[in-house]
Amino acid sequence: MGLLVDGVWRDTGYDTKASDGRFERDASKFRNWVTPDGGAGASGSAGFKAERGRYHLYVSYFCPWAHRTLIMRELKGLTEMVGLSVTHWLMRENGITFAEGPGVEPDPLMGARYLYEIYRAAAPDYSGRVTVPVLWDKEIKTIVSNESAEIIRTFNSAFDGIGAARGDYYPQDLRDEIDGLNARIYDTVNNGVYKAGFATTQKAYEEAVVPLFETLDWLEARLARQRYLCGARLTEADIRLLTTLLRFDIVYVGHFKCNLWRIADYQNLFAYTRDLYQTGAIASTFRPDHIKRHYYESHQAINPTGIVPLGPEIDFAAPHGRG
Repeated sequence: MGLLVDGVWRDTGYDTKASDGRFERDASKFRNWVTPDGGAGASGSAGFKAERGRYHLYVSYFCPWAHRTLIMRELKGLTEMVGLSVTHWLMRENGITFAEGPGVEPDPLMGARYLYEIYRAAAPDYSGRVTVPVLWDKEIKTIVSNESAEIIRTFNSAFDGIGAARGDYYPQDLRDEIDGLNARIYDTVNNGVYKAGFATTQKAYEEAVVPLFETLDWLEARLARQRYLCGARLTEADIRLLTTLLRFDIVYVGHFKCNLWRIADYQNLFAYTRDLYQTGAIASTFRPDHIKRHYYESHQAINPTGIVPLGPEIDFAAPHGRG
């Protein structure tokens, strides 16, 4: 996976020995916000005003965190306002790269070969993980944010005054409910699959996989009585959950051993997944080829042969029956 230490790249994975076999995700380091007037956001510094063409988004199709930002960029009609680069699916000794391949969109700003070059351009002495998404400011020439949860909130409202599409996915009256849902879903589902998949002891694996399926059962019951997580309105909580659900059966069931049940075994969750997939241009942001090849080819400690399974074939475009 790798990281930068004082600006020097090191091909170093997560040290689960220090955490009794548990996978512990590092916190994002760049936490600025784009705002309508350039004032400071909830964290970080001021100076990032919403302007057409000023910002560039670096993503990977394989990454569920980056996928959130792609979805919000589409829903809010920001594809002509915020530029886009898409990395290659294979992550090995140089981390995330811009190597040529189907669906890759290279870096037009610096001609970077590796994502760590983007981080080093923002902070030459940067120390930390090199991850997507990355929101880059072309004017100041720095990273605005590499925290997906905050980038999608930026996209949700910051550009509304300069032509973004209508729609508020973090409405004031639902914020407490959304925040509560996000907290549980992030810990046990979004990050839960990684805690199960990267665990290196039986105890750590079971500590992750049991709460994961408890939450999926809870979500199944919740979605039996309403279309979306917060009722009749699509919110960011749905977007954040969707990116994990889309990857679950094609990757997490087999590769990460999250195999008590498939999402296809949950009547409401599976129909809900298809419903969201068919919303707007969300389907265009989903690349199962990148997803499967990344996980099965990149994680050599889990899948040393690098063989990518042909299945399963899932028809997310099938009728969902929700409305």
